[in-house]
Amino acid sequence: MAQTSTDVKKIFVTGVNGHIGNNIVRDLLENGYSVKGSVRSLEDPKKVDHVRQHAIDLNCQDKLELVEGDILDADGWSEMISGCDSLFHTATIYSNTDDGQLIIDTAIKGTVHLLNAAKNAGIKRVIYTSSIAAVGNTPKGREKTEADWQTERDSPYTVAKTDSEKRAWELAESLKLDLRVINPGAVLGGSFVSPTPSVEFFPNIISGKIPMAPKIPIPIVHVKDVAKAHRRAYEVDDAEGRFIVAPHKNLTFADVCKTTRKLYPNSKATRIAIPRSLMFLAVLFDWISGMKSGKRMMTRKRAKGLFKGDSNLSSDKATKVLGIQWESLESCIKDSVEGFNL
Repeated sequence: MAQTSTDVKKIFVTGVNGHIGNNIVRDLLENGYSVKGSVRSLEDPKKVDHVRQHAIDLNCQDKLELVEGDILDADGWSEMISGCDSLFHTATIYSNTDDGQLIIDTAIKGTVHLLNAAKNAGIKRVIYTSSIAAVGNTPKGREKTEADWQTERDSPYTVAKTDSEKRAWELAESLKLDLRVINPGAVLGGSFVSPTPSVEFFPNIISGKIPMAPKIPIPIVHVKDVAKAHRRAYEVDDAEGRFIVAPHKNLTFADVCKTTRKLYPNSKATRIAIPRSLMFLAVLFDWISGMKSGKRMMTRKRAKGLFKGDSNLSSDKATKVLGIQWESLESCIKDSVEGFNL
């Protein structure tokens, strides 16, 4: 969608400080859009400085406005997003270790508050950030598509993404909103301040702190492609429904470690994969680590749920309808590693 000086579209983006959110800001600014974005605190440099830097880099500070808002609070959103042409709702808690109920409440209540605000503000087309966590990885051996839905409830994050997306579709129907949903896989790539669970393990891979890698299914996408998918879902009038964006499929965490070793041969990234029969050792190690940190990453229930399925998901719809030419797997990994300045 070409932007002219007399027809500059303004997009409201929630959670612009996040990995996906701040990359959406840059992509929109690069393509001539004006952006109004929300963060929970304008006083926190970790939430605003990197976002403002995009506008500085592109010499378009006049096209970026940041405002303060908490999606758990229902008040004020209608007025905040009034005058914008679309809402991109990305704000959520991406974590496997934080308070479970807070993760679920933030996802569902935030969805209700923002979609109602969009209706009140007269916004018709809403782009919503979901996850393949809402699509699921079962049944094993069959390519999963947008018609599939998650059936496991092995973590608060999985529950949050599944239930909040279903709620979004219900609201869209009742409020008569033109909802388009992006379902990313594991989002790799740079431009993050707080590492997400999708990238936080790279320093440990490089340093050799992961001596053996589990064959946990992990479909991958570059954050730049996730940002582009949001914009294209808004621009393409015929786009509708859900869009899986996970082009690097049929991979496991062990594959990520092996590819990292190929790209960084002087690193200590492992080439050794843990057989599934020995996954109990990874669970045990996580339990021991959790006694010190108070956080668990890989419970037995979660490991069992992950191994029920695979990472065979189809991104054909996004490729064809949104016209995305995907970043390579090597680019996904390189940009993630470089994001840590390792």
